[in-house]
Amino acid sequence: MQIVQKIAPCLWFDNSAEEAAKFYTSVFKKSKLGRITRYGKEGFEIHGRPEGSVMTAEFELDGLGFTALNGGPAFKFNEAISFQVYCETQEEIDYHWEKLSQGGDPNAQQCGWLKDKYGLSWQIVPAMMADMYSDYRSEKSQRVMKAMLQMKKLDIKALKRAYDG
Repeated sequence: MQIVQKIAPCLWFDNSAEEAAKFYTSVFKKSKLGRITRYGKEGFEIHGRPEGSVMTAEFELDGLGFTALNGGPAFKFNEAISFQVYCETQEEIDYHWEKLSQGGDPNAQQCGWLKDKYGLSWQIVPAMMADMYSDYRSEKSQRVMKAMLQMKKLDIKALKRAYDG
């Protein structure tokens, strides 16, 4: 697999790029693991990685290409960046929530957000949420916001009930 999209996310890991790429491709059904590159001798004094160790792992999730980089402990993920997973059904929400939150931070779960075991943030949301918020002044929209703010994993039926009043 060679990433052909013009812009692709590069995710910085300490030393688990290949493991993370395999994990993410196991969660999303239309996914595949791509090329693995390795560090050589050159640059050791800068990157400090043993020759032959994984440098990058390319992978694709639902058609979107990613690169995972083993760059060392200098940088960590934070909530300023997250990936949204738009779900059509509650079963889809439940599936992604269960898989991605496994081993993650249970205290970082709110309003459809979760943090996985690598510290990466995800938003598992119903695809219809944006429509419910389209008129921010409406009582319907305000009721949905109030309901959502009380949830960790989002519940489509409860959100629809709030919207409908």
